[in-house]
Amino acid sequence: MYFATTEDLMPISIRLDPETEGRLETLARATGRSKTYYIREAVLEHLADLEDTYLAAHRMENVRAGRSNTVPLEDVMKRYGLEN
Repeated sequence: MYFATTEDLMPISIRLDPETEGRLETLARATGRSKTYYIREAVLEHLADLEDTYLAAHRMENVRAGRSNTVPLEDVMKRYGLEN
């Protein structure tokens, strides 16, 4: 995992509905951490799942539209010596 220094961090702006912002504010106050800390933690925690979900959907869209090729599972297994 990459650990950024303060100089490496990029600012970003997001808009939250009042309820979510309030929950975030309450959490930050109760724990003594910043709202930014919790937003960063949430992004890092869920980014891999979002990448898997949305990139897989995009890939499937390309396959269905004929813009991308597939490889049969049997060929992959042969290539990596995983045949039974």
